[in-house]
Amino acid sequence: MKATEGTTYRMLQSNLGRISTNLEKLRIQGATGIKLSKPSDDPSAIRPVLTTRTQIMLTDRYLETMGVTLDKMQATDGHLEHVENILQRVKEIGINAIIGINSPQDMAILADEVAHMKQELLDAANGMVGGKYIFSGYAENTKPFMENPNYNPNPPVDPLNLNPPYDPTDSTTWPYIYMGTPNPTELEITPGERVESNLTGNDLFLGINNAAMQAGGPSPPAVYSSDPGRIDIFSVLTRTEEALRAGNIDDPLAAGGGLQENLDNLDLAADQNRRLRSQLGNRARRVDSAMLHQKDVSIDLQQILSRYQDADAIETFNAIIQQETALQAALSITSKVSKISILDYF
Repeated sequence: MKATEGTTYRMLQSNLGRISTNLEKLRIQGATGIKLSKPSDDPSAIRPVLTTRTQIMLTDRYLETMGVTLDKMQATDGHLEHVENILQRVKEIGINAIIGINSPQDMAILADEVAHMKQELLDAANGMVGGKYIFSGYAENTKPFMENPNYNPNPPVDPLNLNPPYDPTDSTTWPYIYMGTPNPTELEITPGERVESNLTGNDLFLGINNAAMQAGGPSPPAVYSSDPGRIDIFSVLTRTEEALRAGNIDDPLAAGGGLQENLDNLDLAADQNRRLRSQLGNRARRVDSAMLHQKDVSIDLQQILSRYQDADAIETFNAIIQQETALQAALSITSKVSKISILDYF
């Protein structure tokens, strides 16, 4: 078939367009480092690339959530350390009152210090992180502890016993009431695996386990008692203050139940705080380990994504040089062909 001049020009134009398009594509790859910028670049790679990107986003979300939660857990540990220091100081005050020779005025001064320690304990129990109460369970916007207006440290004075005195087996007679929920928040560290990320006020400060409160309904008006070997920490400090003001050293039936008994209760309270602090520390370590694992997963996913969409720099630059050479050759040939005329053959 005879090739006409028009056909020749169209072929030259087509080749120049194809080479220019390939060169532009290679230059974009060289500038961005990405060889897969649209589905038509490599249709077979689209599915694994989109899947990997989704997994990377999920991993980043896990890391962000775990990072925020770990910060809250570390802040909670600071509150627990403060509680331990409070209990230690109150115990020192109680020992000083027992073994020392103190006048009623001295005992009143010691009682005032315990009162301040009790207020510090209340502040720690109502502590907040990021505008949320950390010991309220699910009810993060509810202040967990408030004074019990019906607290009565004295024996009943009315025959109907409308205002019963303090009873360690009846939470409605304790000096403070828990207004939060017995439901610790949970953090998903991997798909299907969750860990408790906080402590509830009833478990830490009142010595009432979450299962008992969940089964008993809201408190108040439900009646609870502390678990065996545990105690209401607020009651310990309140009763210690009462015993100091009354100068009651060892009479369990007098005001405050006696300093000696409260010293034993302070040891229970300290053990209670340390045990739950240890549990929180174990969970924080688990979250930290999960974060390290998710970071490793993120690196692996980035490598997989790079395999599909990242351009090899050396190969790309070599291809650019080849295409530029081909373009120069095509331009040279085109310029020569364009000078040919049918009149040259006459």
